[in-house]
Amino acid sequence: MNHIADGPVSAAPPALSHPPEWLDLPGGFALRRRTGADAGEMNSVIARNIEHLRPWMPWAASAPSLAHTSEMIRLGSQLWEQATDFLYVLVSAERPGEILGMFGLHRRIGPGGIEIGYWIDQAHTGRSLATHGAAALTEAALRFPEVERVEIHCDEANAASATVPRKLGYRLDRITEQPAVAPAETGRKLIWIQRRAAD
Repeated sequence: MNHIADGPVSAAPPALSHPPEWLDLPGGFALRRRTGADAGEMNSVIARNIEHLRPWMPWAASAPSLAHTSEMIRLGSQLWEQATDFLYVLVSAERPGEILGMFGLHRRIGPGGIEIGYWIDQAHTGRSLATHGAAALTEAALRFPEVERVEIHCDEANAASATVPRKLGYRLDRITEQPAVAPAETGRKLIWIQRRAAD
């Protein structure tokens, strides 16, 4: 027998939106949802970029093991299904198994907001790939009815990362002080915001 509570029953919260699993970018590139089949390639691209990433990424103190990378992909798949985080790899549309960088949409900044994170393989920087990927994710996120703002966060010293929101018309909303968590950080975090256009 099912118990039926007395009084009004609260409506279930609305389902959270999911972005497309494949997003075309200019120049024959794309963002695609990462999968378990990416473990080996993803581990390799992180390992060869570890010196490039270490100044800015607290998780890049040392190269991860293949087992760790596989576990991160497994957890990422769960988060995708739960609609809290959407993790992508940057690829050439002609060679979708070769990873050139990583991107993510993260619901970690409170109601109505979603944050974009990204990094590009050092051999492929300087080609606007971070800008194109962030533009595609911004557009996808602002289609979510529950999202009214997209944010990009970067340390004040990370000039290359700050170029991306600036190019995309994000507004520098504020600078927050917080403990530095990676070697090159100042602890002054730039919070860039793009809001949904008024109807």
